[in-house]
Amino acid sequence: MSFLEVKNLNISYQTRKETIVASKDVNFSLERGEILGIVGESGSGKSTIANAIINLIDPPGEITNGSIKIENQEICNNEEIIQKARGKKIGFIFQDPQTSLNPLFKIKDQLIETIQTHLDLNYEQALNKSIQLLKEVGIENAEKRIEDYPHQFSGGMRQRVVIALAISCEPDLIIADEPTTALDVSIQHQILKLLKNLTVKRNLAVMIITHDMGVIAETTDRVIVMRYGKIVEQGKTSEILSNPQSNECKSLVMSVPPTNKKIDRFKLLSPDGGEISDNSLNLTNNIIENWAVRKVSHEKLLDFKNITKIFDGQSIIISTKEDDKIKALNDVSFQIYEGESFGLVGESGSGKSTIAKIITSLVKPTNGQVFFEDVSLHDPKNKIIKNKYRGQIQMIFQDPYSSLNPRFKVKDIIAEPIKFFQKGIDRSSIKDNINDLIDIVGMTRQSLDRYPHEFSGGQRQRISIARALATRPRLLICDEPTSALDVSIQAQVLNLLKDLQEQLNLTILFISHDLPVVRQMCDRIAVLRNGKLCEINETEKLFNNPSHSYTKELLDLMPKIESILID
Repeated sequence: MSFLEVKNLNISYQTRKETIVASKDVNFSLERGEILGIVGESGSGKSTIANAIINLIDPPGEITNGSIKIENQEICNNEEIIQKARGKKIGFIFQDPQTSLNPLFKIKDQLIETIQTHLDLNYEQALNKSIQLLKEVGIENAEKRIEDYPHQFSGGMRQRVVIALAISCEPDLIIADEPTTALDVSIQHQILKLLKNLTVKRNLAVMIITHDMGVIAETTDRVIVMRYGKIVEQGKTSEILSNPQSNECKSLVMSVPPTNKKIDRFKLLSPDGGEISDNSLNLTNNIIENWAVRKVSHEKLLDFKNITKIFDGQSIIISTKEDDKIKALNDVSFQIYEGESFGLVGESGSGKSTIAKIITSLVKPTNGQVFFEDVSLHDPKNKIIKNKYRGQIQMIFQDPYSSLNPRFKVKDIIAEPIKFFQKGIDRSSIKDNINDLIDIVGMTRQSLDRYPHEFSGGQRQRISIARALATRPRLLICDEPTSALDVSIQAQVLNLLKDLQEQLNLTILFISHDLPVVRQMCDRIAVLRNGKLCEINETEKLFNNPSHSYTKELLDLMPKIESILID
């Protein structure tokens, strides 16, 4: 008898217009001491199945048929049993750390509450265990950081806190929904090693839901491939990845960015198994007509000059204690030239997103200046001149859910920047623009009448990309733009960004911890660590001959799907 058995699981969502089938006749099992991977495009039903196991299917969703058993005990739709199992027997690492942590409570309170609910420990013991957990998941200065609130952590840091919460009560089953999405390769390696060690040491059963085929290749024993709520293929990881049988699995493997070379475009597979060789020119023609062709001068567009940013730990009273201050950036300088793709890589908390926020004027630097076309973006005298650049610098945020207005339909989200920056545009032209933008990010026009919460994480990120393109930007800042996307959709989006850059002469600042993606997308790369610049070099030179020890470490720890494909 298997530790976890799922049989004939059907899950559907009844809406006013249609019934959406999220899972259909899903069957699989999971043994103790085994790591099972579930992969598939966003919207394929991966997270829905994970939520069903812990009975977190929100209305109007419901389990219409099927059985879920743990150690031969039926838990499907059994709230009394699952209430006791959550946290203690089943640990869950959610996809979006921002929404799974309570913003009103310190990290300390959330960890201690969870530990004391399920383990017989007093306050001091629970506090010590919490600090140890934060150290295990790679959070430095844990004794101080445990007193912080979720918003004071970067995306990757929040993900580490969520992982600490999931393993805090020593569960028998860990369900990890995109556990390494926001993590850099060094911490990703640390977390995956921790999960592997726990699996062996405590004979855990682990289910990893991810779109990162490198993680699947290096971590899992078996893998399930899903599409449209159905399992299309399952088996041993090495066999599935080296010899995929279904078109869906072939598409996923083909779309993985290679770690050992740079390619012009990602290969895409159509549903019938044929290779899609066309670029997105036919989709971007209308956009080009609206934008008009820009000439590229290859001159300096952005000058990020001697920037230092210090965050004071106390929001009301300015603290003079050095311990209360966090130096997010320390004298960082670089230039971006028009028409190029410039990459920023580094571990979570290294200052990558802070740089993006300073460029977009969401955060002011403590010292230094940012020049866009020789105009200082942080000089109060340039306020009027600066406003004309607002539409020319746009950002695709790391967390799509919190950057989209939950009360707006998708069509209104995309229309808002169009109306703001194109005064006097008529309704018909707005509608045409919206349709063109939703087309090129690979979503149906029917999705324009839906709200953000009705989409998967990957679909929400595509909506964010469409909105960013709506203002006809010159500099597009992509802060982890593909971290929430499965590899096949990631390949489409990256091909799209390459086509848009080529056809619209965009300049791109590409922030990511995904080194294979950065290699494919960027002309030059800057490596950051702890707010300091380690090195800047051309992409191929940096990958083939890194000069800094930290860069060498990142490249060595990078998950490589080629390890299985070559074997």
